[in-house]
Amino acid sequence: MLLRLAYLAVTNTFALLRLLPMGSREKDIEILALRHQLLVLQRQVGKPAFTDTDRAVLAGLLHHLPADRLRRLVLLVRPDTVLRWHRDLLKRRHAATCAPKRRGRPPTVRSIRALVLRLARENSVWGYRRIRGELAALGIEVAASTVWEILREHGILPAPERQSTTWADFLRSQAEALLACDLFEVRTLTGARLYVFAALEHSTRRIRVLGATAHPTAQWIVQLGRNLLMDLGDAGSTARFLIRDRDSKFTAAFDALMTDAGIKIVTTGIRIPRMNALIERWIQTCRRELLDRTLIWNQSHLLHALREFETHYNEHRPHRTLMQAAPLRLLPEPINPPGHVTQLEVRRRDRLGGTLHEYQHAA
Repeated sequence: MLLRLAYLAVTNTFALLRLLPMGSREKDIEILALRHQLLVLQRQVGKPAFTDTDRAVLAGLLHHLPADRLRRLVLLVRPDTVLRWHRDLLKRRHAATCAPKRRGRPPTVRSIRALVLRLARENSVWGYRRIRGELAALGIEVAASTVWEILREHGILPAPERQSTTWADFLRSQAEALLACDLFEVRTLTGARLYVFAALEHSTRRIRVLGATAHPTAQWIVQLGRNLLMDLGDAGSTARFLIRDRDSKFTAAFDALMTDAGIKIVTTGIRIPRMNALIERWIQTCRRELLDRTLIWNQSHLLHALREFETHYNEHRPHRTLMQAAPLRLLPEPINPPGHVTQLEVRRRDRLGGTLHEYQHAA
């Protein structure tokens, strides 16, 4: 509208300049011709449509005429309509200069909104009133309705509907008390089938390869369970739950052994490997980094390769969950700043004939 109004103001200015050299007689003749054209248009057009710009121009030009003179003019609208347009223009100008820029409560600070969302994400049982109370304890005064509005805008459900715990959340919160075990199959070069039993601690990601055999009997599984309990006791582990699948090789005697040691058995769903995701992920890593790149001759060769990979995995291989540290090795102090390093002498150590590489600084 403003661009259109500026355009009309410029064109009318040039039209006024064109009228200045004209005489009174010429102006009167032109006015009579325009009036007759206006009468012709009024007979052909039912009801003209005016834009806001048209109303502003007519109200600004015709307001300066006396009221009696304005009523004698032949216009497309009534004179009272023109006067009403002028009053509306003045009212809008007055409202724009005197009315407050914003009404209602001031907006909530962005950092407070982020804190409200963080408290809601980290505490699924907290409702908006509990979150408001926590903010008050931090010295932040926010209305309960404001907290409720912030949660509603971001699609966060009320507390009773956010209390459901997913399997991944359960594993993260109970990592210190969780163990996982599984059996996986390995084929030798001659086609023989061997079974490997491994266990993993969720908190430290430490892996234990307990044994391998071609005939996993119930007695063999129970004996490996005893070995696992002794290793956990020597390491001071506080595991209280053991996650396993529903393989028939895990007999009632194995479960009773774990229960007597204070470890509760948690079985996964049928054909749901994601419920035991960490040990399944380790098996995939073992296949990709070791078994798929090695020709296994027999059981003793497999055990030797797995022992080497176990040592490499626990003492050297970095883990994203552990901030790139290894389960049994902390990260060294970083070289700070890296730009001051003029020469790096790093040596490589090969395991299993070069299948696994480990790098360390030269002494």
